[in-house]
Amino acid sequence: MAFDFRNMSFSRQILPVIAIIGLVAAVIFIFFGLPDRELTEPDREPPRAPDAMAESSRVAGAGIVEPSSELVQIGSALSGLVTGLFVQPGDRVSEGQVLFTVDDRAARASLQEARAAIAEAQASIAEANTARATASRQLALYRNIDDPAAVSRAEVIRAEGEAASANERLRLARARLEAAQARANSAQTEIARLTVRAPIAGEILAVNIRKGEYVSTMGGGGNAQPFIEMGQTQPLYVRIDIDEEQAARVAMGADAIVSPRGAAERRVKASFVRAEPLVVPKRSLTNSAQERVDVRVLQVLYELPESNGLFRVGQQVDAYIPAGSGAQGDAE
Repeated sequence: MAFDFRNMSFSRQILPVIAIIGLVAAVIFIFFGLPDRELTEPDREPPRAPDAMAESSRVAGAGIVEPSSELVQIGSALSGLVTGLFVQPGDRVSEGQVLFTVDDRAARASLQEARAAIAEAQASIAEANTARATASRQLALYRNIDDPAAVSRAEVIRAEGEAASANERLRLARARLEAAQARANSAQTEIARLTVRAPIAGEILAVNIRKGEYVSTMGGGGNAQPFIEMGQTQPLYVRIDIDEEQAARVAMGADAIVSPRGAAERRVKASFVRAEPLVVPKRSLTNSAQERVDVRVLQVLYELPESNGLFRVGQQVDAYIPAGSGAQGDAE
């Protein structure tokens, strides 16, 4: 018996078949599209309160490791080419040690000119002293003659004029000497400013210039990169941000438990140093001075113990601080 498509009904025969096919496809899609619900260990261990504080009142905060001297950002007082770079990251330097030098040829040329002017002024002073002494003796000789008719009045006036002129030349030569010495001192000061030295003893953390590069004092701004960053890293401090709502709960003076971000099992006890007197807007960790969030924080500083490289400057940490005796509840 032949199958006649013309006698088939779409609503009674074809539509149910399409519905069954769609249902089967949906079941297959759902079965193979289910997410993997197998439990796995997290890539980074989340922060958790230490066992000693698990059942007690505490305040949690995030922070940044910094040098105990805070971060010292070093620039240059004058623009020019870097002619010498004497440090690299990781070096320890003493106070006053040379970090880098900027081209000082123009300043040294000015110093040589000033020294030549000093020598010229000193010679002029010697000549003026000789002329003044000669004119003074001549005038004294004229004045000590008993017979007024022996020397004319014109000769006396001329001798007086020569003595006064010698005194003026001496005064002018001394003024020129002072001006030349001032120029020499200015050139020496400029040469000293072109030699950048360490303001404190500490560790070089970053060097952002290279020998032969041009450094400018006009490149400031919130995102400008300092030429060299350094600080005292023995010991290290950690600056903990505490939300202003929790600031009153912090037990000032108590030790904090600090762990590196992502390594909650590695904890150290940090000693209280101080709490900053100013509550400041919280700054997101983007190294931008303009980017901030609408939260204000109390910054509390703690001293980290020696930890064999566990903590480094700029590293993020998680901290737990005991709450004061009058605090109620926990903050995590």
